[in-house]
Formats: sequence, C-alpha cells, structure tokens
Amino acid sequence: MAEKRFLWLVALIWVVFGVLAFSWPPLSAAADKVYRMKIQSGYPHGDLSMELLKDFAAAAEKRSNGQLKISVFAAPEIVPTDQLFDATKVGTLDMLHCGGTFWGGIVPVGEIEFGVPYGFKIAEAKTPKESVDIIRKFFFESGFVDILREEYGKHGLYWLDMHTYGEVPITVATKCIQTCEDVKGVKIRDEGIWTSWHNMVGWRGTTSVAPEDTYMGLKLGTLDASQWDVSAITGMKWHEVAPYLIRGMENDAAVGHIMVNMQKWNALPDDLKEALRGAALDYWNLTFEGYQKETQVVEEMVQKGEIKKCQLDEDCIQKHQEAAYKLWDEMAAKDEASAKAIKLIKAWRGVK
Repeated sequence: MAEKRFLWLVALIWVVFGVLAFSWPPLSAAADKVYRMKIQSGYPHGDLSMELLKDFAAAAEKRSNGQLKISVFAAPEIVPTDQLFDATKVGTLDMLHCGGTFWGGIVPVGEIEFGVPYGFKIAEAKTPKESVDIIRKFFFESGFVDILREEYGKHGLYWLDMHTYGEVPITVATKCIQTCEDVKGVKIRDEGIWTSWHNMVGWRGTTSVAPEDTYMGLKLGTLDASQWDVSAITGMKWHEVAPYLIRGMENDAAVGHIMVNMQKWNALPDDLKEALRGAALDYWNLTFEGYQKETQVVEEMVQKGEIKKCQLDEDCIQKHQEAAYKLWDEMAAKDEASAKAIKLIKAWRGVK
C-alpha cells in the first residue's frame, strides 16, 4: 500500500512539473523582449543632426538584435523644445536629443558642455577629425563626463553620449559683417550664454525665436542674423533670406547629447545598455562625417557665389575672445559643477 502511495506521489509530481513547464515562458522569450522607446530632438526637420537620428535608431536595433526599437521625432512634433527636458524627465519621452546650452537655466554646466565661446577651438589639431578626437578625449578622460552625469542625474536623466554639430556658430546674416562697428545693434538669434557673449561685443542677442521660426524672422527683419550649425544653410535654407556667412567666431565643434529617462535606463538589461552605448558612438561618428560633407557643400556654394563669406577682422576677433574669457569666469561662478568644468577646460586649453 505504501509503495502504491509513493508511486502515485511521484506521478503527481511529474504531472505538476509538466504543467509548469508548459505554462512558464521559455527563457528565450524573456531574452527577446522588445523595448519600444521614443526620442525627440530639440531641432526641427532640416537640421542634420536631427535627420541622422534615424541612423542612431537603426544602429540601436541592429546592435540589440531587434530588441530596441526607437521611434524618432523632430521638434516640435511631441513637445516644443523648451519642454523637452521636463518631458523626458517625467517619462513622456524616453530620450531626448539636444544641446546643453538649451538647459543652462536648469543645469548651468550644460552651457560649458555645449561649448563656451572659443573653448573648443583646437589650434594644435591638423585636421577636423583630429580636433574632434581631442575634444572627445577631453570629455571622457578628464572627468568632465562624470560631472555631466552627476548633474543631469539629479534631474532623473542619464547622459548617454555626445555628438558634434561641426563648427559652431555658423552665422548667417542679412548684411556683410567684418568689423565690430558692423556688429553694433545687429539682432542675432542665438542660444544660452551666447546671448550674453554677443551682447558684450555689441550685438543684440536673443533666444526668443525658435529655430523653426528663424527663416521667417530673417525674411521679415525681426532678425538680422542667426547662429546655428551648417545645416542652417544646407537643410533649413536660411541663406535664402540671409545670404552672408560670417566667419571668425566659431569653435571647431559644438557638442550635443542624447539623454535617457533614468528609470527607463535602469530598467534596461545590461546587454541592451551596451547596445545603446554602441549606437550612440556610431552616431558620434555619423555626425562628424555628416557635418564634414555639409561643410564642403557650403564651401562649394561660396565658390559659386550663392553665399558671400565675410571674415571678421583681427581686431574684432580679439574683442570676441577677450569677452569669451571673461564669460568663462562668469560661468565658473554659477555653481560648483561649472567651477570644476571651467577649471578643467582652462587647464586643458592652457588659459589662465
């Protein structure tokens, strides 16, 4: 009798295990979970870095074997640019693509991340690629990225990686500007601390005009000039109403970022975090290559006479540089993170 009970118990256990085996999802099902995410840029269609985000999304899907599927949006398709930071912070968006200068009022060190005037001008670089490599090395080897991740992390955002917009500012204007006398009173659309910098030299800087409204502002005379990257010409066609390209103020590169909602980032398995990091590095390379090609297009347009290049004279460049270094010190006084960042940049660039 006891033996029969034992055999019956064994049979019951096997039945239970069989039922559980069929009801539990296979391990491969969990491993193949698809993560659908939304990223919005702070920039409108026509901006090159925004258009290249589709390649970032494709790289993330490929590197994750299809588990990361990212939908890409331009400004202001989900939220206006000025709401992008908070929308990602609260999870309306999973990721944002923009530049730290847009969040300077929230995270002051973001202004320095984007590039303080003359901060990312690399005199020792022999090629544009060498210049951006030196800048990226500074970010990741000086401790600057650690500062950025800590500061953005306080707002529930994970700083994923950087990308470049090529030389910035590319400045288009409705008249030729070559001297600081020419600069006086010129209404220029800019971002963040660049407004303060321009005002220090005599421009009339403003951040009140959104990028998507800039063409009309230049056409109607609300603006006399605007800074952006080279896609102001190749993508958004601002040169049609502002055909003068002003040179002499630009850094070798401006730096943008992709940031991820912290909860969404922490919820990703480690292998998918690595896939996203890899896609962001791919995107860094794509933006460098893309902006180099567009810069060449603009040079060809200059040669054809479609745009007129106007070079600031040495005296005016010197005044811009003096104002820039004064601005660096003002930025350092903003908060502890900014002070640390400016100290790093001064040591790196040999500025006292």
